[in-house]
Amino acid sequence: QVQLVESGGGLVQPGGSLRLSCAASGFTISSYAMSWYRQAPGKERELVAAITSAGGSTNYAHSMKGRFTISRDNAKNTVYLQMYSLKPEDTAVYYCNARFYTAVYWGQGTQVTVSS
Repeated sequence: QVQLVESGGGLVQPGGSLRLSCAASGFTISSYAMSWYRQAPGKERELVAAITSAGGSTNYAHSMKGRFTISRDNAKNTVYLQMYSLKPEDTAVYYCNARFYTAVYWGQGTQVTVSS
């Protein structure tokens, strides 16, 4: 059974840091482009960061550049999102996405709340 399971979310104060993990099972991520998306209440889901299958290239939404870092460990079948300098507007459910041609998988999401 194909699964993406996110973890690491929680409540953090503004300026704080969190590291999200996305563990894949039922398939091997090494051929997949992996991404993180987020969706805030009342807003559309948006791309946060993406990384190519070999990890040689990354892409970030403008507002996350310099604050977020996406990485992957294909040996552990896991993708990470390190988030620094978190702001209240980063509050959202964060989703992991795996894509290989027409094969697209989503995780169930992990809540990140930035609040004092």
